[in-house]
Amino acid sequence: WMVESISKRDYVVVQSGLLLIALIVMAVNLIVDVLYAVINPRIRAA
Repeated sequence: WMVESISKRDYVVVQSGLLLIALIVMAVNLIVDVLYAVINPRIRAA
């Protein structure tokens, strides 16, 4: 749907899609950071 929206120059859909992808990447990074601190106790002390 993103490629189709880009070719149709539907900027609202493209912006929404990019925002959604960015939010997903940020959420995954946060989850990985928290899980890494839980798994490795030395990181918590730092």
